[in-house]
Amino acid sequence: MITILDSTLRDGAQGEGVSFSVSDKIEILRTLASFGIPFIEAGNPSSNDKDRVFFDRVKTLPLKNSKVVAFGSTRRKNSPARSDTGLLSLLTANTEYVSVFGKTSVLHVREILGCTLKENLDIISDSVQFLVSNGRQVFFDAEHFFDGFKEDKDYALACLRAAKRAGANTLVLCDTNGGSFPFEVSAITAEVVKTLGTAVGIHCHNDTGCAVANTIAAVLSGAAQVQGTFVGIGERTGNAALSTVIGDLQGRLDIRCVPDLSRLTDTARRVAELSNIALPNRQPFVGRSAFAHKGGMHADGVRKLPRSFEHIEPSLIGNDRSFPLSEMSGKSAVLAKLRHIYPDLAKNDLVVQKILNKVKSLENDGFQFEAADASFELLVLKEKGEFTPHFEIADYKIISTQQTGGGFALASASVKVKVGDDFEITADEGDGPVNAIDKALRKALAKFYPKITQMRLTDYKVRVVDTVSSTAATTRVLIESTDGTNVWTTVGASKDIICASILALADSVEYLLI
Repeated sequence: MITILDSTLRDGAQGEGVSFSVSDKIEILRTLASFGIPFIEAGNPSSNDKDRVFFDRVKTLPLKNSKVVAFGSTRRKNSPARSDTGLLSLLTANTEYVSVFGKTSVLHVREILGCTLKENLDIISDSVQFLVSNGRQVFFDAEHFFDGFKEDKDYALACLRAAKRAGANTLVLCDTNGGSFPFEVSAITAEVVKTLGTAVGIHCHNDTGCAVANTIAAVLSGAAQVQGTFVGIGERTGNAALSTVIGDLQGRLDIRCVPDLSRLTDTARRVAELSNIALPNRQPFVGRSAFAHKGGMHADGVRKLPRSFEHIEPSLIGNDRSFPLSEMSGKSAVLAKLRHIYPDLAKNDLVVQKILNKVKSLENDGFQFEAADASFELLVLKEKGEFTPHFEIADYKIISTQQTGGGFALASASVKVKVGDDFEITADEGDGPVNAIDKALRKALAKFYPKITQMRLTDYKVRVVDTVSSTAATTRVLIESTDGTNVWTTVGASKDIICASILALADSVEYLLI
């Protein structure tokens, strides 16, 4: 059993572009606790008012089997532990467990801390002893430990011994600069475990892309506690992503970390959402592309025998396999994509080849259906002769005026739609031409289809497909829409960005209406 300490709310908050409100921190705390993370490092109560308010609020929050951990530093070099403001703030946070970091590198002791090696050992000992004597369980974070070990092995180990003698619960080996490699982490961790005979943790940054590999190497060499941030956010290039570490340890190596691995994906996506970041589609285990099989041969292999192209069954970690469609797709990919619409469709059915040919033809024109499932479903209905359009855009006009000094004012759009034998002409204004035509189109159709008032656009992406043709290049537009419950994505492509947008927008409305 490996113990997990999540530092999303502390180390993750130091990532560029990441900023948590107190409410954000509370919700992430609840999410991690619900998933079964035993230790959640939540911030430094001495660093800012926000963290002080947070620790006050969580004192009465029921978290079942999870413990909130306050984070801080060893005492200042000329400050007695009993009067050090940082250590005192750790006590006022009123958490049973605290993490306290101290220097273990000769370079940092002399050049950064500016004291003697003996003074630093006293700082570590005094700080840990003070916290333990006040009833706290202490995780000692050995800052820059791997660099320090390579500089002066004996001194780095002396720092750990000082913390151990003072009563530290766990000695956490930190690859603070993220510059170590798995073979180094493995050998050094094994030596520490053997030499000190105490509980050891691992804390890795990802500056060389080795954070997850280093973490696993440390576990296999005897580390009993793993630290990281759930989706890998953190200072510079981030920390070891616990969603990947847990997937590897429990999903692949059968080393237990959490009660229910099937909630891994939902937890990662929830944490990313609350952190206001986009979870990378290619994030191992939990990304939307983690089990996406685009090549025809791959799709065919997975359909016949999933483990032929998958390292783990995606449902075990709460994810789903998908079969993106492109010019590389074969019949198996199309069939896999169709199965939730027409589960009884055979591979040799003529319509399967017809749909595949249509997909390849449209993708040659700039369309792409990998992320546009709604447009793909409409394409299927059209190719099967089962689609009847709800409306036709007979005409539209868009006017944008430029303000003095640059920038566009409100764009205006008029649209003429035909529904059956009836026509409706309306106009509206918006923040840019696409917003204007969107509002005008929905206003025109609301007379015939009142449910359209529930629909809104949630995302709009533009990509130039043919960069060689400059301003005459084909442009692809992806539009994400919602009715408050469901979310769907449509695609349009054209040399005219407005035309591409309208094609995607029309598909979005049609998908809602069917």
